Amino acid sequence: MYIYNVTINVEQVIHDRWLQWMISEHIPAMLATGKFSKALMTRVVVEEEMGGTTYSVQYTTDSKETLQKYYDENAEELRGHSKAFEGKFIAFRTELEVIGEAHNELFKNNQKS
Repeated sequence: MYIYNVTINVEQVIHDRWLQWMISEHIPAMLATGKFSKALMTRVVVEEEMGGTTYSVQYTTDSKETLQKYYDENAEELRGHSKAFEGKFIAFRTELEVIGEAHNELFKNNQKS
């Protein structure tokens, strides 16, 4: 499993409009490609020296090959949809390979009394 992580710093002047666009249009469009099974959007809670608000959006995909298909078939078009906000945000992208995952309920069942 892979996570395609996009970290975005957004200027305050477009923040509310951009956030609404992400939630109502961009993230649903990313999921509609069929390349990602889920998306998690978080706000980075550290104050940025450059100002603005920073978010991380993590899109989960099944394989490196599926992520490459996203780059080849969808990335350019979907990135183009952000033109209305051009110059008012900075984004960088990271690919993460999932090594393992744990949930509290798994560990509760294995604890010895």
